[in-house]
Amino acid sequence: MPRVTARDITQMKAKGEKIPMITAYDYTSARLADEAGVPLLLVGDSLGMVVLGYDSTIPVTMEDMVHHLKAVSRGVQKAHIVGDLPFMTYHVDSAQALSNAGRLVQEGGAQSVKLEGGQMMAGTVHRIVECGIPVMGHIGLTPQSANTLGGYRVQGRERKEALQLVKDACALEEAGAYAVVLELVPAPLARIISQQLTIPTIGIGAGPHCDGQVQVLHDMLGLFTDFVPKHTKQYLRLAEEIKGALGRYAQEVKDGSFPTAKESFNMDESIVEGLMEELTVPH
Repeated sequence: MPRVTARDITQMKAKGEKIPMITAYDYTSARLADEAGVPLLLVGDSLGMVVLGYDSTIPVTMEDMVHHLKAVSRGVQKAHIVGDLPFMTYHVDSAQALSNAGRLVQEGGAQSVKLEGGQMMAGTVHRIVECGIPVMGHIGLTPQSANTLGGYRVQGRERKEALQLVKDACALEEAGAYAVVLELVPAPLARIISQQLTIPTIGIGAGPHCDGQVQVLHDMLGLFTDFVPKHTKQYLRLAEEIKGALGRYAQEVKDGSFPTAKESFNMDESIVEGLMEELTVPH
């Protein structure tokens, strides 16, 4: 089956089609999302918190990203895979950014890359795109810059901030980005930005007017319980079910009710008898 391309994603906006996007960090979740028909999968640096247990995305390395991208790419046949460029892997200069973007595509199996930043990153985006690697932008709350943004808070509520976000989005489109993630942006501002751009906006905590939405798989399935973001809708609460199942398993092992004959394998009784006779006869 044909792979979804960056061009396909851009054309979805032109056709008026909403774009669902979900994070995936491993083979199993990627395969399930692909089979469910999700067209856009993000191997995000949020894996630092969700999978690796860090308190932010800052410690995530290129090796972490390539490792998880390889796993995801093995589970996907149709969806377009986006790989996050981690902290300080694209900030030094365009050559560094291009080299690391190339690694995510060549080694990891991504079809495009995502990086954070607006006008200041436009030149970097242009350089990566002109070398044949599609780029998704990311503005609003940019988690890699949370220390300078005053933490994980909504961006663009004030006029000056809002105007800068509009300029950032336009600069990314002009630089060649095929889509832009808007994170923790007020819904009215996200609507204005979406109307200004011909490329899709993908919202996370940015309201219903974006051209698409992205959610963290572990949040929406209720697997990650450290905290539940306001922008998350929990479609399931798997953490409770999993803990219940693990508790029942532990109890059944302790009381001897698992495994039973149903979960065991048998062998020829005559061989068993022969072994018993041989083992009980002294040599």
